[in-house]
Amino acid sequence: MNGKKHSETGTFSPDGMRAEILNPFVHKLELDNTYDKIRTAIFTVILLPFRVIVICYLIVTAWFLACIGLYGLSEEDLRKKPMTGWRRSLKPLICFIGKMSYLAGGMAISIRGRQASRKEAPILVIAPHSSFLDSCIVYATRMSSVIVRKESMDNYVGKLINYTQPVYVWRDDPNSRQNTIKEIIERATSKEDWPQVLIFPEGTCTNRSCLITFKPGGFYPGVPVQPVTIRYPNARDTVTWTWEGPGALKLLWLTLTQVHSSCEIEFLPVYYPSEEEKRDPKLYARNVRDVMAKALGVPVLDYTYDDCRLIARAKQLGIPCASAIREISELRAQLGLDRSHLEVHLASEGLKGKKKWLNKEEFAQRLGVPYDINSQRLFDIFVQNSSGLVNFADYILCAMFLSVPHAPLSHILSCTFRLYDETHTGFIKCDTFEEIAIRVLGLCREDAQNTFRQVDLDEKGYITYEEFIKFAQEKNEYAFLFVSDNSFKPKTKPKNQ
Repeated sequence: MNGKKHSETGTFSPDGMRAEILNPFVHKLELDNTYDKIRTAIFTVILLPFRVIVICYLIVTAWFLACIGLYGLSEEDLRKKPMTGWRRSLKPLICFIGKMSYLAGGMAISIRGRQASRKEAPILVIAPHSSFLDSCIVYATRMSSVIVRKESMDNYVGKLINYTQPVYVWRDDPNSRQNTIKEIIERATSKEDWPQVLIFPEGTCTNRSCLITFKPGGFYPGVPVQPVTIRYPNARDTVTWTWEGPGALKLLWLTLTQVHSSCEIEFLPVYYPSEEEKRDPKLYARNVRDVMAKALGVPVLDYTYDDCRLIARAKQLGIPCASAIREISELRAQLGLDRSHLEVHLASEGLKGKKKWLNKEEFAQRLGVPYDINSQRLFDIFVQNSSGLVNFADYILCAMFLSVPHAPLSHILSCTFRLYDETHTGFIKCDTFEEIAIRVLGLCREDAQNTFRQVDLDEKGYITYEEFIKFAQEKNEYAFLFVSDNSFKPKTKPKNQ
């Protein structure tokens, strides 16, 4: 399989058609009916304890074997040369035990295709990455070397990871990225019999609705790679772990209380890079992504890990519709709002007696854009299901967050005070401050009320923006308001999220 030049245009499906706007960082999972709830409760009592006991026994056994295999080896030894002899012969046994731990949890792993040898493809490219359960790929690939943060090795699982002879990422090293790429290149081009290097090029978990931008790090060696896809074709998706959705413990609980789950791993044909791709790792990564998306039957979207960070920052601050922030940004661009600066102007003026709640036609008219499919999508993101209307102040606040990414949050906060000030006097009452604090400061209602009382020492029943800023400047927990680039995160995580 040889590479061809990738299209330079935006977001496309594998067949070249424009893909619909998706949000790959959201996963909703609820027990919909009484039957599911009763069945889950019964299996929690009957099935879950047995499975947990068996899984723990198997994991401890694998850990014990890894300890034996690593005895007498330092981390420097693991990075210097590949394992040989009896140490290497333990790998198939550890992989078998690892697969059995998944089977004990009710998950059967099926494998399609053939894993290429290291000589054919020194690097395995895994996608989509959607769950912590994707770690089964390590057992399915005979303990290929993973790329792992060094600080995450300081636990009992670290022994099992160390047995793969991983490529370490050192968070406190300013040259970490360059050093990691250098080590990947050395491993991939070495004449010694190292394990294959296993990479998840998306760099974060998605809901498998698409393939997001592949990081180019694993493609710098310019060697052939083998794409490997992971699917979870289950009636109920209890494995997807995204930025917005169930936590790891809930997913693990619901997975272990299913009668049966399955995971399909498919080894695709080895991808041989063209000379152009060898010179351009980003092009190489994009073309491999296209091949994998076509095999999966999903579109490709130019979302990156930075988009995840933007979503996380918006969620932590409480920005309205934070989980859809990337989709909102793309829709604003398609409508030309990112270039018009209209939203910044509206935010600086406030609503000034204009309607706060708008229907879809009024929403498009207020923004000065045609009522079409894009404005409809933008409206649908912010619509309140109970009323069918949009709080225009919520939209403008979100647009401000995207429009002035390098401005201190205090600037956005000043606009928020004006947007939510229904009296247009600059005097903000407690209930209005709660709305503001939830949306920009990442506070819950209780903390917002306590903050309001601390600012309103004279018990006037209202505060002003200037009074709040004076108060915030004396408090370390509000230092993030005065830092440019919105990169400083509040210490208090929103309890309402």
